[in-house]
Amino acid sequence: MQKQNWLITGVSTGLGRAFAQAALAAGHTVVGTVRSEKDLRAFEELRPGHAHGRILDVTDDDAVSGAVAEVERNLGPLDVVVANAGYGLEGTFEETPLAEVRRQFEVNVFGTVATLQAALPHMRARRRGHLMAVTSMGGLMAVPGMSAYCGSKFAVEGILEALGKEVAQFGIHVTAIEPGSFRTDWAGRSMTRAERTVDDYDEFFAPIRAARQKASGNQLGNPAKAGEAVVHITSVEQPPAHLVLGSDALRLVTAARTAVDEDIRTWETLSRTTDFAEGAQL
Repeated sequence: MQKQNWLITGVSTGLGRAFAQAALAAGHTVVGTVRSEKDLRAFEELRPGHAHGRILDVTDDDAVSGAVAEVERNLGPLDVVVANAGYGLEGTFEETPLAEVRRQFEVNVFGTVATLQAALPHMRARRRGHLMAVTSMGGLMAVPGMSAYCGSKFAVEGILEALGKEVAQFGIHVTAIEPGSFRTDWAGRSMTRAERTVDDYDEFFAPIRAARQKASGNQLGNPAKAGEAVVHITSVEQPPAHLVLGSDALRLVTAARTAVDEDIRTWETLSRTTDFAEGAQL
């Protein structure tokens, strides 16, 4: 495999760390973004000379642009960029404060957009590169109690799908990484949980929240194997636009998409009644 320069946001823990470790093990150079000096030192110790830390808040647009430009200038052209930084927000739709929903989108959506937009002009000039972002199985299906999180990931899915069609002409690949439940801290200490305020949801939602907390640390997905899968697709001629990771994600995403297909088939006749008799087809 040809050696590559990677940029991965959010490498302190979780899947971001696993992606970085897999890329480093394959001999690549990885720039990983973190939020503290302590995490920076710990990351660079993974493989001195090949692991390069940068302190970055992905919600600071100017800082993101500056960081990418600095890496391109000092470490060389970026071949792979993975917008991984993000977090989970749990809570029923009614109980989740609007300010928390805005913050969820600020990090998960706009932080991703800022990262990819900063890297794209460099890749376009070179006519090559691979842009990726970690969405979730929750970007292709939704579960109760995660409306803000799933909404943010659905948004990223749409952005990436359109982006991929725009930049294919430049030899740039775009992949949405859609993990299921992996054995990380995502559902534990890394999860932000909206305060319970409406008793009517107790019977329905309390068991869901308890089950998610209980499962934390015992998830089916192996982060190291996810890292290997992501590294693998950067070496193939035609990488996927969508990379679903985990058998649970395959099962749940397939069921969700089947339900959408069934609605489309069931209501096809009504859908057709909204056309003019004559008009332009897209």
